[in-house]
Amino acid sequence: MKSSSTSRWPTQAWLGLVPFLAFALAFEVAPAMMLAKSAFTGEAGLSLSNFGRAMTPAVRSAFVNSLGLSLASAASGTVLGALVAHAIVTSRNAGVRHGLTALADVTANFGGAPLAFAFIITLGSTGVVTLLLKQVGIDIYPSFRIYSIGGLAIAYVYFQMPLAVLLMIPALLGLRREWREASVSLGARPLEYWRYVAIPILRPSLLGCFFLLFANAFGAYATAWTLTGSAVNLVTVQIAALVRGEVQLDPALADAIAVLSLVIMLSCVAAYQLLVRGRGATT
Repeated sequence: MKSSSTSRWPTQAWLGLVPFLAFALAFEVAPAMMLAKSAFTGEAGLSLSNFGRAMTPAVRSAFVNSLGLSLASAASGTVLGALVAHAIVTSRNAGVRHGLTALADVTANFGGAPLAFAFIITLGSTGVVTLLLKQVGIDIYPSFRIYSIGGLAIAYVYFQMPLAVLLMIPALLGLRREWREASVSLGARPLEYWRYVAIPILRPSLLGCFFLLFANAFGAYATAWTLTGSAVNLVTVQIAALVRGEVQLDPALADAIAVLSLVIMLSCVAAYQLLVRGRGATT
């Protein structure tokens, strides 16, 4: 009786995944296949002509800007997030730990148009912080503009850093106290412990966090469009312009650019998965 119930359990468990698999097929797999089909289809059938048309100066500039913005925000978010995560993990106050973790969870999901609007009313040309700084003799405009790629990088770091905090907390919790005690007993100073023990152990987690933040920034659109519009040439902005047809309607070209972007983001996700699996194998 017991064996028959346990033999039926895997089938029942898989049946519970049917809604998720159907959702993934309808909204992820099928659109990706249609995207690839449109990108690789030209006037004469199967062709790479759409990718050739994508190699324009404007599109190349968009990829350069998106790659630079993603690299900067991912690196800054990883470093700052790791520092904040370490402060949370080492805090002796349980209320502080839970409160900061909950705050990171909320702010990691605060993006898009609301985040752009928040930065406009805070650091815009007539923002609250801008006017307060002007009253004490500090005029950040026009040398700094929140509507530029530099301001966009600050907005990206805002939602990148909390995500890095959530990703790094489990890795920092994996550092055993015995390792620090052993290094201290052998005469190592705190910096030497971090350089030779902690950071090498945390390297897969840090790199995995960086790759995930890079993909997250590269695919962001709503924050960039709301904050800068078409003033900053990004890949997502180019795709949206070709789909909406504000200047020219060319969905096939947009699909080709989207496929190139998808390859970049999938490479980042694959690198993250390899690092996570390698970390699990070593532990």
